[in-house]
Amino acid sequence: MFFMDMPYANYIMWLLASPVLFWCGRGFFVNAWKQLRHRSVTMDTLVAPSTGIAYLFSLFNMLFPSVWLSRGIEPHVYFEASSVIIAFILLGRLLEERAKGSTTSAIRKLMGLQPHTVMLVDDRGMQRRVAIAEVKIGDTVIVKPGDRIPVDGTVVSGSSYVDESMLTGEPVAVLKEEGTEVFAGTINQKGSLTFRTAKVGTDTLLARIIRMVQDAQGSKAPVQKLVDKVAAVFVPTIMVVALLAFVLWLVLDAESGLTHGILALVTVLIIACPCALGLATPTAITVGIGKAAGHGILIKDAESLEVARKVDTVVLDKTGTVTAGHPVVTNEAWCEDCGKYAPVLAALEAMSEHPLAEAVVAHFAQSGVVVTDFRSITGAGVCGTAGGERYMAGNRSMMASVSVAADLAAKADEWASQAKTVIWFADSRQVLGVLAVADEIKEGSVEAVRQLRDCGIEVYMLTGDNEATAREIAARAGIVHYRAGAMPDEKARFVASLRSEGHVVAMVGDGINDSAALAGADLGIAMGRGSDIAMDAAHMTIVSSDLRKIPVAIRISVQTVRTIRQNLFWAFIYNIISVPVAAGVLYPVNGFLLNPMIAGAAMALSSVSVVSNSLRLKWKK
Repeated sequence: MFFMDMPYANYIMWLLASPVLFWCGRGFFVNAWKQLRHRSVTMDTLVAPSTGIAYLFSLFNMLFPSVWLSRGIEPHVYFEASSVIIAFILLGRLLEERAKGSTTSAIRKLMGLQPHTVMLVDDRGMQRRVAIAEVKIGDTVIVKPGDRIPVDGTVVSGSSYVDESMLTGEPVAVLKEEGTEVFAGTINQKGSLTFRTAKVGTDTLLARIIRMVQDAQGSKAPVQKLVDKVAAVFVPTIMVVALLAFVLWLVLDAESGLTHGILALVTVLIIACPCALGLATPTAITVGIGKAAGHGILIKDAESLEVARKVDTVVLDKTGTVTAGHPVVTNEAWCEDCGKYAPVLAALEAMSEHPLAEAVVAHFAQSGVVVTDFRSITGAGVCGTAGGERYMAGNRSMMASVSVAADLAAKADEWASQAKTVIWFADSRQVLGVLAVADEIKEGSVEAVRQLRDCGIEVYMLTGDNEATAREIAARAGIVHYRAGAMPDEKARFVASLRSEGHVVAMVGDGINDSAALAGADLGIAMGRGSDIAMDAAHMTIVSSDLRKIPVAIRISVQTVRTIRQNLFWAFIYNIISVPVAAGVLYPVNGFLLNPMIAGAAMALSSVSVVSNSLRLKWKK
């Protein structure tokens, strides 16, 4: 518009506007035609005629200016207005699309947990590698250390610890020996296992998790925007006002009714074009998502940010969410002057394959003590010789042959009552010390639960861990409702049951075992230090894994939705005031008739006001 007096300015603007309208904006015209055929309306129904008429009107004014000059009216072109309308609305949609994440990456990663090939063992003990699709129920499969278990089955020989955190969420690997079940996707650690297949293909537990995630993501319907709700009334009203203005000018002004009628028709359509409406939601959402990112909260899409403010129930996974997600030594007690034997315990545990041994080794500094004649006793502990003395570490059953000091026994009982795992350490004569190992509650978890409950939000905790541990962690975190021994499908069903009761549910988790529940909740929140699959299935990710960010996310959601409503209010007020003026209601009073060019500028200013209001959100606390 600043260069409209330069030579050939109108022709240059025509050439620049044409691809914007008919290439970038062709979708508006196609959708408007489809809606017209189905006798329904959307904002596209208004965008198409307003930009189309502005373009055609400008083309007429450029090619036949004498028609208006002969009537004493200076002809203007509105190519820039039609282009800006298309550009603004496409910008709004681009902002929304960029905020959305892929819903298929979680499925792809879950499928990647299952190996493509399997090592089968025949009746003669011969091994051969086959495609997983060829495995049948009753086949014998061998799994080497470090391999993923390909299908569900029952161990027939061998023993090993298997990482089942993808199913239970628990960080401690589970001992598998003859007669125990193994599940597809879990990781065999250090020993070899031979098992007989029980479930293959789509019947495995992993396949069921994949199916639940697919179903949950497929059922998520987009939140219906307020703009779409009013479009059915707003669009036909504007069309009627524009046509009515044209007809009334023809009827009431015999001398120049046609001229003023066409100007009024074009002005109404230009000024009512929903730029501000098209930008009201996506600009506020984009600023809200950016503000959340500044707090370390990554939000996948606009719907998630809108839903967060409605949450009345938060379901927390235990391991890695409420707790740190890995076992550490929390307490230690030694008999008099026996702390000097700690390096021996560390050296002994360093040779152990037990998952809790790593916590003990990490707790003590590297000692350099040499252990010989080392032996691991499955289900009990380890023993070995150092400096000519025999030492052992493990559970209480290993201590049957040695004396136990009363104070150490009392400490061990106290820690066991707190759902901690107790490790006993002894020489050939007496118990030298006891250690407590547990997955500790994360800093901030207790405060986060308190903040949520202060907001009137009910908090639940789900875990695959045992009842005693679940009860203790829930009590210490201030959580009243909890459920222990929850498998992935049970977590998803629990979330679904809460939703069926009318609750708006946020599920918070960090593991693969939480992915179905995360996808099925109204709002899935993943811990940033957890599984990639959980993050893909969730709608929000807390980068720091700090639960105190959940109340922050809810507050940002409230502020964002309030800003959207303010934007929509001002956009509608602008239309309510400007459309009658554009139609010419002031002309009989004071002779004022709004120029279409001024209408285009007013339309642009309304969009600027909406964007400015959205940017205010950035500085709100």
